[in-house]
Amino acid sequence: MKASARLEEKIAKLLLWLFAICTLLVLFSIIAHILINGISGLSWDFITQEPKRMGKEGGIFSIIIGTIYLTVAGIVLATPIGVGAAIYLTEYVKKGRLVQIIRFATEALAAVPSIIFGLFGFVLFVITLKMGWSILSGALTLAFMVLPTIIRAAEEGIKTVPDSYREGSLALGATKWYTIRKVVLPSALPGIATGVILGIGRAIGETAAVILTAGSSLGLPTSILEPTRTLSVHLYILASEGISTKNAYASATVLIIVIVIINFLANSLMGKLAGRNGQSH
Repeated sequence: MKASARLEEKIAKLLLWLFAICTLLVLFSIIAHILINGISGLSWDFITQEPKRMGKEGGIFSIIIGTIYLTVAGIVLATPIGVGAAIYLTEYVKKGRLVQIIRFATEALAAVPSIIFGLFGFVLFVITLKMGWSILSGALTLAFMVLPTIIRAAEEGIKTVPDSYREGSLALGATKWYTIRKVVLPSALPGIATGVILGIGRAIGETAAVILTAGSSLGLPTSILEPTRTLSVHLYILASEGISTKNAYASATVLIIVIVIINFLANSLMGKLAGRNGQSH
């Protein structure tokens, strides 16, 4: 019986190891495929020139600027709402049915397909509120999409702050809001920043919702009321319409590099948070 249990343990360990290796192989295969086909198309001119002939020639400068505008606007709109909701759920509301309903709604929002967000944003912002295809319409839609990520990460960051910090501040006569501003939020900052960075990653990689709300203009946007095209949308159009496979892979390479950098920053912040909590206990 003991021998069979040890055999079962070894088989389970081997299967889990194979699953982990498969995950790594899939990830590295995708990255390697993109880099091998796209690195040759990268150049200083490709990064700094405007696209020409619908993206078949030229570079991606206006695409990069549009991606930055849209992502920054979406994150600026979503972060205060997400962090505020996380503070309310962790610091002010007692555990109960209301909290369960709000958390369920947040998780359900995270599971909504991006095309649904795009359709909602198109009807509400582009048509009903007459914002048209614009950076503002796209940013508002992206803000809805990244809210669950920011709320959950901020909640987890705030929960890791030891109760002794709050108790010490309150014992010195500080109000609850002062304690949150001066004690809780600074300690939870790495976790909150992680959520924001992950939200940036999702916003940069979004395609369907952006096409329906921000449009796909190749011009350099000069205000938030103008349409724009992001890197992921540019890549999708170049590949799906057969405009330029070379530029599609080069754009994908730039996108992959940006997302890898964002994930590296997120992991560094999470490691910093874990180290800080380890020292506090």
